[in-house]
This record gives sequence, structure tokens and C-alpha cells, in this order.
Amino acid sequence: MQVGIDSFAAFHDDTKKSASSSERLQRLVEQIEYADKIGLDVFGVGEHHRHGFLDSAPAVILGAAAARTKHIRLTSAVTVLSAVDPVRIFQEFATLDLLSQGRAEMVVGRGSFIEAFPLFGLRLDDYDSLFSEKLELLLKIRENEHVHWSGKYRPALTGQGIYPRPLQNPLPIWIGVGGTPESFVRAGLLGLPLMVAIIGGQTPSFKPLVDLYREAGKRASHLPHQLKVGIHSLGYVAESTQEAVDDFFPGYAHSMNEIGKERGWPPTTRRDFEAQRGSNGALLIGNPEEVTEKIIRHSQALGGISRVTFMMNPASLPHEKLMRATELIGSRVAPVLHELG
Repeated sequence: MQVGIDSFAAFHDDTKKSASSSERLQRLVEQIEYADKIGLDVFGVGEHHRHGFLDSAPAVILGAAAARTKHIRLTSAVTVLSAVDPVRIFQEFATLDLLSQGRAEMVVGRGSFIEAFPLFGLRLDDYDSLFSEKLELLLKIRENEHVHWSGKYRPALTGQGIYPRPLQNPLPIWIGVGGTPESFVRAGLLGLPLMVAIIGGQTPSFKPLVDLYREAGKRASHLPHQLKVGIHSLGYVAESTQEAVDDFFPGYAHSMNEIGKERGWPPTTRRDFEAQRGSNGALLIGNPEEVTEKIIRHSQALGGISRVTFMMNPASLPHEKLMRATELIGSRVAPVLHELG
């Protein structure tokens, strides 16, 4: 099992604004560099276009990290494909692949926020059709140096070459999904690896959706090794469970409540948090051994997972805490999970 970290280069707590945006990005690249040294498998950077996030250009951040790392895979988490030109995003990640000597990946999805749509002159009513068409084009570009294609939302391509070509052939592209059954089925039919964002609820409840993915892939005659499943979960590891809880909860509650104001969620309580930390809950928060055991349970419940990534941003943790958590994940969680194959 691959183990990694995702970041949105985000801060949600007003008390943490002492660091400049430039310093925050420098610290993020430092964290990626350390994750590489400590033996983690993958680091992902998201994409957002709103206040409090510094990841509107993930390929640029990952490019900076590529120059300072040697082994770790560098991926988006996720690329909001509906709002970008597939030609341009392929070029960016192909360039990243060359810079990193074959370590680039993409996780493409529709995103959980909608700011990109008005920002780039897109209609939210086209949410689904935009993604479907752009995914089709992205995969066609991945397969062909010269592309013949026409669609609704972009001028046609009539055999133009798309350059540069990546070192990896094919460039890995995962589908990032939430809880929509159609998204799981689409990924299975295409035979693309699946990254499931599980940020709340009970992780085993996603098993029927993962089954839909695998069944669709089997119907489409894709081989089992193509149908990889990863999970992206809110998580944090400290020396003790009490330290992890005390560090994570205040910022987590603050950020969830701020987002909840936009989406009509009820306030997050400590009882809610503890329920999510329970045996089957989505939050991966605790000491290294506790979190490792929980990931193994989640993998068994979902029929086997190939990758798990920790998202620590919602807690607005100090850089020193993020670095210590990165060390613990790399030195005490990842080695056990690597042995699972």
C-alpha cells in the first residue's frame, strides 16, 4: 500500500496569519522534500480558487518540489478538470513528469467548491457535461501525440501535436470522486484508478460504491491491477492519541463550521468529532499504531486499497506539528502498510 500526504496549502484559523503567503509556500515545499526523505510514496497538492488557499496553480508548486526531491510521486489532489483546458493541463503535468524524471500523476475531478466556474466564465449548469467532455479529451491527448477531436466546450483539434510528451507512457491519471455512484461507475468503465475522498461518515459505508467501480471495470474487461482504489482522508498523527486530538480538534472544528455556514451544515461538536474518530469513522487521528490499525481495517472493509493519503490542512496546524506528523507517518505508519503489499 502506498502512503502519502495531500495539501491544499490552506489556512483556516485567523490566529495563524502571522506567516506570509510566500513563507507558507516555502514551508509546503520543505514538507514535500522531507516527506521524500522520510520514505513516503506520494504527495498531492489540490486546486482551489478562494481566500485561504494558495494552491490555484498546483503544477507550479509540484514543479518546485520536483527540483528538491528524488523518489516521491507528485500529484494533483485534485485537478478541477471542468474548469481547465485539457490541452494546457496535460502540457503542465507532462512538463512536471520530465522535471521529476517520471514521478508525476494527476487526480482529476469536479472539485468540492464552485468558485472556478464563474472565475473562468463557465456555467454551473454544465457541471457534469463539462467534466465528461474534458476527461474524454484529456485521455485522448494522453494516448495520441496528434489529436483529432471536436466537442461543445472547446475549439476542435484537427491533428495538432500536443507537446511535450511525458516520460511515463501513459502518464498516470486517477479519477477523484466523492459519493456519486455515477462517478464510481465511470471510473470503472474507463479502467482508471480511483481516489475516494472520505472526509466524513463511516468509511465502510463506501463499500457498495467501490463495488460498483470494480463491477463496472470487470464488465468493461479491465484487468484487476488497473482498478486500484485509494482513499484521501482527514488525518493527523502524533506521539500520543491525546496529543493528536488536542492538536487537531480546534482548527478542524473552526474550518468545518466556516464551510458549514456556506453549505448549511450543523455546527461540529466534540461528540461528532469523537464519533468520526471511532473504529469505522473517516478521521485518521491518533498515535501511529492506532492509525495504522485503522487504515488496515478500512482497507479490509473496502476490499483492499492501494493508496492512502492524509489531509491535515483543516486543523491549521503549525509547521513544526506538520513536520513531526510527516515524520511519524513516514517512519511508523508507512513501513507497516508497505509490508501489506
